[in-house]
Amino acid sequence: MTTPEPILFCWSGGKDSAMALHTLLQQQHFRVTALLTTVTEGYDRISMHGVRRELLQQQAESIGLPLHEVRIPPQCVNPIYEARMEHSLRIFYDQGVRKVAFGDIFLEDLRAYREKNLARIGMTALFPIWKRDTRELIHLFLAQRFRAIAVCIDPKILAPGFAGRELDESFFRDLPPSADPCGENGEFHTFVFAGPIFHWPIPVRTGEIVHREGFVFCDLFPRDLSVNIKSGVIPNEGPQSLRPECEESAFPEKNVRNPQKEKSSNE
Repeated sequence: MTTPEPILFCWSGGKDSAMALHTLLQQQHFRVTALLTTVTEGYDRISMHGVRRELLQQQAESIGLPLHEVRIPPQCVNPIYEARMEHSLRIFYDQGVRKVAFGDIFLEDLRAYREKNLARIGMTALFPIWKRDTRELIHLFLAQRFRAIAVCIDPKILAPGFAGRELDESFFRDLPPSADPCGENGEFHTFVFAGPIFHWPIPVRTGEIVHREGFVFCDLFPRDLSVNIKSGVIPNEGPQSLRPECEESAFPEKNVRNPQKEKSSNE
């Protein structure tokens, strides 16, 4: 009987990561050893997605895998990002890991970039959902009962109102023809809070909607665990106003008006 090969998984917290991880976990010849996620220093947020580190940790706990965080500064330049990523990857290399998996689907330049950086340290990349039809992936996402919230959207492609919406059938039906169903071109990024890779759903509620650096973000908060967690998301009481654009590369606490008064609503 062959021993499963150890794999490190680059986890963004979003739907493509979730589907790719689910695909890997069903393959007996691989063993996912840990999740690797970049987090912005000072803000404690998943880089680009803007999701709170506490929610990232809750995802890892529910999945049942160790979480390794790569800390990067705000407005991180490539040399710093690559150096810190390489440092973390070498930790796993020294533990016998030679493959790193990603949730990318069809961006050839991004794949080449990842493969080039991994090759420098003797590692190779895996892409479990590479070249899958994104419309089919969305059907699979819904059929497998994954649940996610759009936490970052590009307002040049999508209306700001998409931020904070759950990725249900109406979300995908409302996407404009120019948008990829999986948001692979950066149209939207997501936070997955339920699905077959989780042992329990992550209870969340939506907070403030923020315009920042050309994107629209919906802040998410962990929800009081004393509330019934089966629903995962509490409906909003109505539309929330949009804040002016700010310059931070992740939500600092000062931008949140009053989390206790906000109601809840996820690449």
